[in-house]
Amino acid sequence: MIAAGRANVRAYVALGANLGDAELAVQSAMEALSTLPLTTVTRRSSLFRSAPVEATGPDFINAVAEVSTLLTSPDLLLQLQQLEHEAGRQRPYLNAPRTLDLDLLLYGDASVQSERLTVPHPRMLQRAFVLLPLAEIAPQRVSAAQLQAVAHQTISRL
Repeated sequence: MIAAGRANVRAYVALGANLGDAELAVQSAMEALSTLPLTTVTRRSSLFRSAPVEATGPDFINAVAEVSTLLTSPDLLLQLQQLEHEAGRQRPYLNAPRTLDLDLLLYGDASVQSERLTVPHPRMLQRAFVLLPLAEIAPQRVSAAQLQAVAHQTISRL
């Protein structure tokens, strides 16, 4: 779970939901992130409403949280998937509507390529619902050009 001599890592987690009370689900997940072992939530974005991208169903409620963690990236992913499971997340098909979706966007400056995890998140630069909340809490992580590339996507701050 912890690498010996490891320092805290700043990681960014995207949160989204579009089933049930999606706003409550995202707010509850923000709170739940602070209960993860060896992890502290250090910043939270506003909530955003966005149209589904490569998905179906109602609009999504999205946010991004910055965490400081001693967990390794695979262990942080496992913790995020456990929170999804506890929220009733099911995966009947690719990009199905969801009660909660938690994606590990960035893990420090690490680049991770494994069967279960890719960091930076491979599609984050294509999604306004990730870049706008990320830019709100970590403007140094998002360029004007990246924001311009997703400016055509429908999204609004709540």
